[in-house]
Amino acid sequence: MSDEPTTPEEAGPADARQDAERTTAERTTAVPTALPPGQPQWPTTPPAPVSVAPPPIFGARWPAPAHPPSRAVLVGAVAAGLTAAVAVPAGRPGIGWFVTALVLAAAAVAVGWRRPRSRRAAATDLGWLLVAVALAGVSAVRDAGWFVTLCLVAACGAGSLAVAGRSFRNVLMAGAAMPVAALRGVPWVARGLRHGDTQKGLRIAVAAVVGVLLLTVFGSLLAEADAAFATVLDALVPTLDGPSTARSVGLFVLGAASAVGGALLLMAPPAPPDAGKPPSRLRGLEWALPVGLLAGLFALFVAVQLATLFGSDDHVVRTTGLTYAEYARSGFWQLLAVTALALCVIVAASRWAPENSPAARTTKRVLLGTLAVLTLVIVASALSRMWLYQQAYGFTVLRLLVLTCELWLGVGFVIVLWSVLRLRAGGPTRGMVVAGAVALLALAVLDPERFVAERNVDRYTTTGEFDAGYHARLSADAVPALGRLPEPVRSCALNSIAHRIVWEDDDWRSANAARAGAAATLAGAQTGC
Repeated sequence: MSDEPTTPEEAGPADARQDAERTTAERTTAVPTALPPGQPQWPTTPPAPVSVAPPPIFGARWPAPAHPPSRAVLVGAVAAGLTAAVAVPAGRPGIGWFVTALVLAAAAVAVGWRRPRSRRAAATDLGWLLVAVALAGVSAVRDAGWFVTLCLVAACGAGSLAVAGRSFRNVLMAGAAMPVAALRGVPWVARGLRHGDTQKGLRIAVAAVVGVLLLTVFGSLLAEADAAFATVLDALVPTLDGPSTARSVGLFVLGAASAVGGALLLMAPPAPPDAGKPPSRLRGLEWALPVGLLAGLFALFVAVQLATLFGSDDHVVRTTGLTYAEYARSGFWQLLAVTALALCVIVAASRWAPENSPAARTTKRVLLGTLAVLTLVIVASALSRMWLYQQAYGFTVLRLLVLTCELWLGVGFVIVLWSVLRLRAGGPTRGMVVAGAVALLALAVLDPERFVAERNVDRYTTTGEFDAGYHARLSADAVPALGRLPEPVRSCALNSIAHRIVWEDDDWRSANAARAGAAATLAGAQTGC
């Protein structure tokens, strides 16, 4: 046999196939060690994958709390939840709302006091907390459901401002920060329960459950033994059926979430907003021309209004063909819309108009100040029209509220004028929010429904006109004024109010000063109308 290698042509099919597979394997596994100069080198090992962490939902400006909630935060949340579940009245306004607000405020003060001295709540934050408690306390002294609801909503906003402070540039965002913070507090509380002293917490929870069971057993036995004690126990303990239990659980969750959200805002607030405002890209004529034209239109309107405001009834009839009352009713809503739109224009121009030179600053002060002063005259005209309208056609709660809103807008223009003259970077939003809270508290002192009833009763003594059907739909707040009416109008107005108030449904949570004060007057009303 010959030892000479065979050529590819002489090799068999099997040998050729083996050579091809070997050559392919060498090409795929061989890695060149060096390439000619100027050529990129081949990597010897694949690069390790780079893991990119997802950005936080709220960005770096509002990071999650670094530490889990303390035991004080958890105890405050449980106390707030239990207070809300037990104290919040089921129907009509009562003192229970005030008690719940006090517990939430105490929890906020306790958490804020534990912060470092440099981060304690400022005087404005404590002021907002007092405003929130005062607004919630309206439920204990006023019976009008619409007004109490308005005050409770405002109390929630004031409480959010108290714990959010000035961490938000926009006051509206600060007023709505509490629900977001409450949602963020869920994983925060879960982390505290997982990493905290769970054994001691569980032992305390078991002790609390045992205490509730003991109170239930012995309380039911003592209630069966004495009827007087049963009456007191029924007034203190809410009914435990299916719907009331679900309601209590929901209130517990809301109360605890509110306390946790407030604690999160106090312990880990967002980073403070940047001071100042970005430079404006507008030029002087680009904003001064439209604002100047609007100021000229307002000046023409004010010139006409001055003759009407200081003129007599005959002057109005000669110039408009309407009576004074018809003239007052005809344009109030349009003037209210003009006032609100003008306020938006001034606020926008105050923020975006340039002030990069002494001439630009002077132009800004003159134009916006003139527009604000002219709008104040329009506000005075609208207020005069509404007052005359109510004297001619009677007072209603809606007309009083609209009048209050117009007054609030007028205060807003004064705040805007002051900020324009000082060229402050911040807008007048915070001042208007403060004015709104003060207006609500002033209405609570005024007692809107009683004020309306008193004005209409005085009007009845002079004109003999009285809408008994409208006043019968008012709450117990109007009863002291309606009690001065003569019969049978007095009974027609009071009987409907008495039928809507079922005194047996009141417990300590629904205790209300207005209903208690109206009880004697309603009891003395005749059954006939």
